[in-house]
Amino acid sequence: MGMMLLAAAVILFGAWGALALGYCTAVQGRVRVAALAAWLAVTAAALASMAFGSFVGPAIFGAAALALLAWWSRIRPSNDRPWIPEVARQTHGNVEGDRVTLHNVRNFDWRSATDFDARWETRTYYLSRLCSVDLVLSYWGRPAIAHAMVSFGFTDGQYVVFSVEIRRKQGDAFSEIGGFFRNYELSVIASAEEDSLRVRTNVRGEDGYLYRIHMPREAACSLFLAYVDTANGLVRRPRFYNTLTANCTTLVFQMAQRIVPGLPLDYRLLMSGYLPEYLFELGALQGAPDVAAYRRGGRYTERALETSDAESFSRNIRRGVPGVAQSPA
Repeated sequence: MGMMLLAAAVILFGAWGALALGYCTAVQGRVRVAALAAWLAVTAAALASMAFGSFVGPAIFGAAALALLAWWSRIRPSNDRPWIPEVARQTHGNVEGDRVTLHNVRNFDWRSATDFDARWETRTYYLSRLCSVDLVLSYWGRPAIAHAMVSFGFTDGQYVVFSVEIRRKQGDAFSEIGGFFRNYELSVIASAEEDSLRVRTNVRGEDGYLYRIHMPREAACSLFLAYVDTANGLVRRPRFYNTLTANCTTLVFQMAQRIVPGLPLDYRLLMSGYLPEYLFELGALQGAPDVAAYRRGGRYTERALETSDAESFSRNIRRGVPGVAQSPA
């Protein structure tokens, strides 16, 4: 039994080590190939040794595992890398009573994925004017997976979107498996809706849905400030993105739990495409009898594609959204 447990441990840790060496971009090129080949050889030798009742192979594997963990522990997140333009800066904010000043609010004018005018702005918001909270989900092909953003609306007509993003470096391609292995840093970006929502539907070809979240105003203000606090924290202390534990949905849930303790854990926090069902069961959606009606009314893709005027973008994408008071065109 002891040998079987040891073999299982070698197999599991061997698989983790192979994935770490194969996907972590901290090691590159021939060094990566050589390190991966050596690791697989040591893992195979350990298993073969145990098959003959010897512990020499597992002992060598243990030494290699300690070396791998020592290397892994030295991989540190950083805010100083050659970032792609849309995450080149980090949002941070100052709170002075009712007034919140956000620095590095992204407001790019996108013509294509590679043709855009980069604008980073400083904007001021007043908590006393906060009047709406909307969840935005953007899909790119799989119904279970969506990128989640939260948009806050103010009585002066401003909207600001907070999005938990991976900070991709120049040349990076996103990999969900790579997201487990310290490939990307984490950032919280504040942006204008005509930037972050429009680029996903009109430039990247994603499918956008908007849901009005009904919550007490005090909770909405607390959630807004939680985003500012999280963004400031990442400026002070960088953190790695993780596909499972630190992504666009789990961080929103962690912030919401600070406001409403006892929120139930649910698989839909990982399968973010099904968040509307989760919110419907919590009673956070109003204005429609079922989730299907929310999805029909909340889908704004065509309305976004038909809107070329940035000033009317936020109003147009909310036409027909359940729970949103409709204003004249």
